[in-house]
Amino acid sequence: MGKLIVLEGIDGSGKSTQFRLLCEHLEKSGADFRRLSFPQYGKPSAALVEMYLAGDFGKDAGDVSAYTASTFFAVDRAASYLKDWRGYYNKGGLLVTDRYTTSNAIHQGAKLPKEARRDFFKWLYDFEFRLLELPRPDLVIYLDIPAEAAISRIAERREKSGGAPDIHERDAAYLRLSAECGAQAAAFYGWRAVPCFEDGAPRLERAVFGDILAILQESGLF
Repeated sequence: MGKLIVLEGIDGSGKSTQFRLLCEHLEKSGADFRRLSFPQYGKPSAALVEMYLAGDFGKDAGDVSAYTASTFFAVDRAASYLKDWRGYYNKGGLLVTDRYTTSNAIHQGAKLPKEARRDFFKWLYDFEFRLLELPRPDLVIYLDIPAEAAISRIAERREKSGGAPDIHERDAAYLRLSAECGAQAAAFYGWRAVPCFEDGAPRLERAVFGDILAILQESGLF
């Protein structure tokens, strides 16, 4: 079997930047790896995900249950695995991914009361890894950022791009719950957390990546 490394965090945590730095590092080191990113926007398997995020099933994230929405995202991942990378993984390949099952834990778990999330976390991993037979990640690195900082970053990004926010991004209260749930999920599953802020100020991107690299080297996965 192969190895699967997940980079995770709430919206606005800097995942895209850190994922790019990680892939660049792996390329320079000569590692044989493949990169993944979820959801697979534009592909047929992500149709329900795109409808959900566009508000077709309700204008608020809470209009669709955590379990229903999780299934949308899980099916997209399952299609990707079966069609694109199952053979590579089964032959021992290394995969790094921006988001995975772990995103359901954060963003869908946020819809539930804090005391109900543990049961959801258990259901989620059983559903995706046992019933859907998706590979379980060998390492999950969670970018830990204060909710207010993430909300500010999302607003700045939206001003620059002019793009319309999805139903998660436009709801500040929901993003705060996602940050709370992300910390809870990281503790429950044993993810490796990397702080994006220190003493109330954002850390340099390279400093954050230095922590990520140290965790990867310690893991011995490549």
